[in-house]
Amino acid sequence: MDPLMNSLRNFYFLRAGVAFSWAALAVLLGSAPAAVVGTLLVLYPAWDAAANVIDARRSGGLQANPGQKFNALTSIITAICMATAFALRGNAGAVLVFGVWALLAGLFQLAVGVGRRKLGGQAFMIISGAQSALAGIIFVKQSFGIAPGIAQLAPYAAFGCLYFLLSALWLTFRKSRVPSLSDRQTS
Repeated sequence: MDPLMNSLRNFYFLRAGVAFSWAALAVLLGSAPAAVVGTLLVLYPAWDAAANVIDARRSGGLQANPGQKFNALTSIITAICMATAFALRGNAGAVLVFGVWALLAGLFQLAVGVGRRKLGGQAFMIISGAQSALAGIIFVKQSFGIAPGIAQLAPYAAFGCLYFLLSALWLTFRKSRVPSLSDRQTS
């Protein structure tokens, strides 16, 4: 398997594991004290920022990957805004910020997936980006009514887990079917 695709596959497995863990914690700790819930809400975009930086570094750096660069910056700003919104407006403020972030992160993920479609395994990332953007719009709308609790945001992360897992599995099983770039050059 091409080293870039191998790295991408492993990274998708990591992202799936983190998304699953966050979703499980969100459900289990949904009625925990506000400080715990607020911390979980801040950790999700903070991890996304770190993940985008890690992924960009593995594939040419942030300058070569503007979608990931902007996604990382958006996620860092979101983590800061999330903490502020949760402290000032509670759950409704946090859901509003979460929704705006999900919309923007989804659009960036969609752009990255389209840009990487030749690598394979990106159909799931494209679908995930589109679904994230749609969920973001719904979360923003809900924040002005009865805002959902963190446990109701868990399916968002669970779908992220599913899409990253499917992409990783696709890249894993593609390995056995398609010769790597280096194999094709030596033939």
